[in-house]
Amino acid sequence: MDKLLEFYRLQETDNLSMYWLKEILLALLILALFWAIARFFRYFITTWGARFTSFTKTDLDDRILARVTPSLSLLITWAGLYLAVRSLPFPEKVHLVLSGIIFIVNVGILTLVAYRTTDEMMKWYAARLAEQDRAGLDRQLLPLFEKLVTIFLVCTALIIVLKHFNYDILSLVTALGIGSLAIGMAAKDTLANMISGFTIMIDRPFRIGDRIQLSKEQWGDVLGIGLRSTKIKTADNTLLIIPNSTLCNSSVVNLAFPEVKTRGRVNVSAAYGTDVEEAKRLLVEIAASQPDVAKEPAPDAFLVSLGDSALNMSLHFSVSSYTDLLPVTDRINIAILRRFAESNIDIPFPTSRVFLQKES
Repeated sequence: MDKLLEFYRLQETDNLSMYWLKEILLALLILALFWAIARFFRYFITTWGARFTSFTKTDLDDRILARVTPSLSLLITWAGLYLAVRSLPFPEKVHLVLSGIIFIVNVGILTLVAYRTTDEMMKWYAARLAEQDRAGLDRQLLPLFEKLVTIFLVCTALIIVLKHFNYDILSLVTALGIGSLAIGMAAKDTLANMISGFTIMIDRPFRIGDRIQLSKEQWGDVLGIGLRSTKIKTADNTLLIIPNSTLCNSSVVNLAFPEVKTRGRVNVSAAYGTDVEEAKRLLVEIAASQPDVAKEPAPDAFLVSLGDSALNMSLHFSVSSYTDLLPVTDRINIAILRRFAESNIDIPFPTSRVFLQKES
């Protein structure tokens, strides 16, 4: 009887061993199959992918394939490992731990593929912006996009992992929403500046290096556009830091857009009795003699008004760059004073006559 029981135990052990051997062989077969698929996929993309992408006009698809092919090949192998582990007759807790670890790795690889794809797309777009001479946009806007994409991908991966382990993500999302609302109300001004900075980067009313005018007395060159504020170097070589929300809600004159060529104007007065045509000819001649004044459009002078004590004229001219406007205006003013004095043209100052009437 004991021998019979021992025989059955041995038979049962042999059957269990054969069962495990079959399951292990099946798991190894699944893993080998997916490893072969991964190798074939990598070979196919390396050999034939370039031929398919050669039909496109850009190299974006070639760069994306080069970045994601190794990760996709690794993802296929790990997917096979996940199925192989799931096919083995492990206890439920062992299944949960092993398959959970492999699932997390797979999600991480998939997130890496998505990140590399978007990263190549942003780099390609940044190169196109540089070719279009849109200075500063690739340096200011794209890092922000990269951070936002990274945060979005990490949060998505975290939600997928938590959902796989049957965690209630609804309460987590609700808590995050309430927390975001509280932070938003506490940092209202900071968020307003950040949104305004994002708007400035998208709308591009001015670029880094442009000269902008905020008021008649306040102007300067843009040094940097941040998320919270914009830095401007003023005429007296000081740094002016303006909140982005202030810039978005005020009128700004961009002196460098749509072109750096700009118009200048000099207002001058002459005494009544002056030959207006001669004075206008002198003004045009003075402007045309300046080397930095553009030939097209040619300088021109106008009699704009008849003042109380003078004839008010205006000289209009163009310079090739807004940076030359002040020096050219200075030289024209000096030349006007000299030439008017040589031509006996008086520049009057305001006068008033007072008549006293004696009462009879």
